[in-house]
Amino acid sequence: MNMALEAKLYTADGKESGTVKLDEAFFGREVKLGLIHRLLLLQQANARVNVAHTLTRGERRGSTRKLYKQKGTGHARAGASRSPVRKKGGVAFGPRNDRNFSLMMNKKERRLALCMLLSQKASEMQVKIIESFSAEKTKDVKSVFANMEVVKGVVALMPENQAAFRAIRNLPTVKAIGVNYLNPHDLLKYDALVFTKESLAGLSEIYC
Repeated sequence: MNMALEAKLYTADGKESGTVKLDEAFFGREVKLGLIHRLLLLQQANARVNVAHTLTRGERRGSTRKLYKQKGTGHARAGASRSPVRKKGGVAFGPRNDRNFSLMMNKKERRLALCMLLSQKASEMQVKIIESFSAEKTKDVKSVFANMEVVKGVVALMPENQAAFRAIRNLPTVKAIGVNYLNPHDLLKYDALVFTKESLAGLSEIYC
């Protein structure tokens, strides 16, 4: 059996109890870094929030009348006080909050890139399976991860497993996410990837 398609299985208290065969459709893909990079850029760009915003001369408050006559004053020619060259005038080329930074990527490519990330984790033996999370306190979950030798990891849970979410959320180096929200940022940021047996089975239901 291909060891890259196996993951260690742990009991609820974090003790190793065997191995689990991983689905080749999710964990046996050829890794292409270019496609993974595109998916990461997609996530970052679509999460971007436009905050910086400047006002043009048409949006600034003030009169549009000409400040003084065109000739005979000895001054340079001047228009309205809202001109970008004047103090408190509009900004000619400043940032605008209506700019669209979002990127597009079709569904097939997104799922393929995600499977490539899972395959990379599997090939590096960073995928771990736990039977269930019976511990409901942070200190108990911390000891479970210590037994599993998970220092910096992301835990994929079924969305309804709220007790585990609450127990894990106070750990500074471990993050719990729904298995339906596996994403490149978290998979690249954290080393270990932990599934429960239920969330591992849920992969085929959610992503197929």
